Amino acid sequence: MLNQFIQNITENQLFEPNQKVLLAISGGIDSMVLLHLFEKSRFDYGIAHCNFQLRGKESDMDEDFVKQQVLIHGVPAFFETFETQEYANLNGVSIEMAARELRYNFFEKVRIENGFDYIVTAHHQDDLIETFFLNLSRKTGIKGLTGIKEKAGKIVRPLLFAGRSEIEYYAQRNFIEFREDSSNNEIVFQRNFLRHKILPLFTELNPSFKKNILASVENLKDAEMVYTGFLQSEKSNVLTEKPDETVINIESLRKTSFPKILLLDILSEKNFNATVVDEIFKSLLTDSGKQFFSKTHRALKDRKSLFVSPIKEGEDKIYYIEKDDIELFTPLDITIEKLRGDNFTIIKEANVACLDLEKVEFPLLIRKWQQGDYFQPLGMTGFKKLSDFFIDQKIPIHEKENTWILCSDKKIVWIMGQRIDNRFKVTPDSSQVLKIEIK
Repeated sequence: MLNQFIQNITENQLFEPNQKVLLAISGGIDSMVLLHLFEKSRFDYGIAHCNFQLRGKESDMDEDFVKQQVLIHGVPAFFETFETQEYANLNGVSIEMAARELRYNFFEKVRIENGFDYIVTAHHQDDLIETFFLNLSRKTGIKGLTGIKEKAGKIVRPLLFAGRSEIEYYAQRNFIEFREDSSNNEIVFQRNFLRHKILPLFTELNPSFKKNILASVENLKDAEMVYTGFLQSEKSNVLTEKPDETVINIESLRKTSFPKILLLDILSEKNFNATVVDEIFKSLLTDSGKQFFSKTHRALKDRKSLFVSPIKEGEDKIYYIEKDDIELFTPLDITIEKLRGDNFTIIKEANVACLDLEKVEFPLLIRKWQQGDYFQPLGMTGFKKLSDFFIDQKIPIHEKENTWILCSDKKIVWIMGQRIDNRFKVTPDSSQVLKIEIK
């Protein structure tokens, strides 16, 4: 098994021998076999362990056991304790999902902060089969049916060549100590119910069941490659990728061969599930302004496009420009200059505001626009609501929401990146000019 293990890592280029990896070690038989194989292979590794506090003293004993192993092997180790039940309640997810999110977030944090190249887990062939059926029961596409990947981003699973029986045999032959997780026998958990109740019935029906499922998964992986290649070529016709936003052209999407499948493929990468994508697809022919959310992103339907952007925190904050400031980096990257007014040539660019310095009061304030805001657009004598100004300028909904305004003593000075207020414009009588530029 050791030779197979090393060969699998080498042939599938899971990681290079000189790279440093972080092993996810629970103390159970799978992870302890993984630890033993890494020690024998002389790879450079560290250990990470999570205490989810779900089994009382047993969880603490698992942690103590892993700490003993750390002393034996003398490698870097990282431990974390989680309030898993509380996290599940607060986020409205199952205990299994809560534990998954907590551990992978912890592993990634440790990986980045300590210079590890990859995170290594002890998933094996039986886990792959269980995942196949769990995904099938939850509604999935071809990606879900291909099961667990040997390498996905920074996650590596080098034991997928082996089944549970092989791992148990290897542990027995090499006298490997491990902790038995009593919750593995509790069929209240979906995976355990599948493992102990459902899959044995399939094996009774066909002794070659596991072998056939694994072969089917390999066939599905080949099909996925064709499927992914086709969707990638279709994406180029409907997508515009920007630094903080993905724009989907609705008309172009609807002209593709399989618009709903393509939309699911695009949005699943932004953590939208199939049910929400169904609703988004139905909305494409309705009025503008509908919003849909995943845990990480928002999809906003405008007249001709679907705008998908990360959910940002702190967008209701207020920022200030003090009298002596020359640069600001948040919420926009801007430079501030004070110039003489005589012979000054006004710069007619949307990202530059040229203001009469004597007409503004410091500190200037930057905030998001609000309903009811009004200003006097440059060149006009009357006032106009910002909402009407946006309509006149045919500014899309998502751009309105991302608009910042510059204020002086509660008066709007500049709709940043668009139009200044006529009351603050530079005139031949202006002795000093305040030039603010969005870089």
